[in-house]
Amino acid sequence: MLTLDKFEEASEVVKRVTKDTKLQYSKFLSDATGNKVYLKPENMQLTGAYKLRGAYYKMSTLSEEERSKGIITASAGNHAQGVAYAAQQYNAKAVIVMPTTTPLIKVNRTKSYGAQVVLHGDVYDEACAKALELAEEEGYTFIHPFDDLTVATGQGTIAMEIFKELPLVDYILVPIGGGGLACGVATLAKLMNSKIKVIGVEPEGAACMKASIEAGKVVTLPSVNTIADGTAVKTPGEKIFPFVKDNLDDIITVPDEDLVVSFLDMVENHKMIVENSGLLTVAALKQLDVKNKKIVSILSGGNMDVITMSSVVQQGLIMRDRIFTVSVLLPDKPGMLSKVAEVIAKKNGNVIKLEHNQFVSTNRSAAVELRITLEAFGTEHKQEIMDALEKEGYRPKIVRTNI
Repeated sequence: MLTLDKFEEASEVVKRVTKDTKLQYSKFLSDATGNKVYLKPENMQLTGAYKLRGAYYKMSTLSEEERSKGIITASAGNHAQGVAYAAQQYNAKAVIVMPTTTPLIKVNRTKSYGAQVVLHGDVYDEACAKALELAEEEGYTFIHPFDDLTVATGQGTIAMEIFKELPLVDYILVPIGGGGLACGVATLAKLMNSKIKVIGVEPEGAACMKASIEAGKVVTLPSVNTIADGTAVKTPGEKIFPFVKDNLDDIITVPDEDLVVSFLDMVENHKMIVENSGLLTVAALKQLDVKNKKIVSILSGGNMDVITMSSVVQQGLIMRDRIFTVSVLLPDKPGMLSKVAEVIAKKNGNVIKLEHNQFVSTNRSAAVELRITLEAFGTEHKQEIMDALEKEGYRPKIVRTNI
């Protein structure tokens, strides 16, 4: 596996089930970084993620006997859907073990492809251990989501498509969870042009590949903590590790708060829903110290449940000072609320919530606390409102926003 011939073979096979996710030039990201940035929107695939590529190619290489035993895998969601769909195409039984923390949308979509879902463990690694246990007990054929060279070959077909559209690409940014996607993309990219820079991107709270490369061997993190559930992996793949180590030029780690801001950027400027793991390569752009380069950011998936989406949007608005909460002290007298509201209205602030606390002081007539949650246009507008309140003697203080 991982030869040019195999990558070419896989590219033809996956065309049976994949959409043509053509590169999209991003003027917004290009202007922000001083480069030419293109997006590879794998979030637009039939199952909402690139994982269908590796799953289907792997399924195509199995024997009739292996498929007839039933297929089992473990996944935080995207590989689950890929395997479930591929198994459906081959009329094979599919059992998917998913962490209990998997977003509901991924669980339901996996079931919609006819798979049996087993929820087990808090993270992928615990779900994988359960899947291997069931494979041993029931005789199922196990398909690893990332530590499988055939699966990695299928994932690497993304690089083939990038080169066909953008032969002179300088940088390819690829998300890393367990490392299968990075393995396939980086290996094929180097086979086609050794000068291409391939940069892996991990969440800071689950940087297992970075830790492993620094140690020179596969290591297991004691824990993972990230909103990028699709890349919340403690241990990268043993089989794919040498290829990642040899072909990846660097690894960037991204804090969760950068993913929140990137989600808003994608929604507002590109009208696309991209899940947190898929946003890693967008968030990493600001850490690349290069100019005038052709860069492709792989958006690995778009399977995000509505509750998570709502939380990310709210936090993003708060981080951008589009929503903030201010505390003011004022006498407990009739008409004081309307005076504060008038100050805010004159500055075009929009009040969305009020909290009145009469017990902040033992002397209510001297001071009660009013907490006002506001919408603003951004940091400058927020400061204008704060200055206006200060000028009127309300001594405003920014406090934690809860909406």
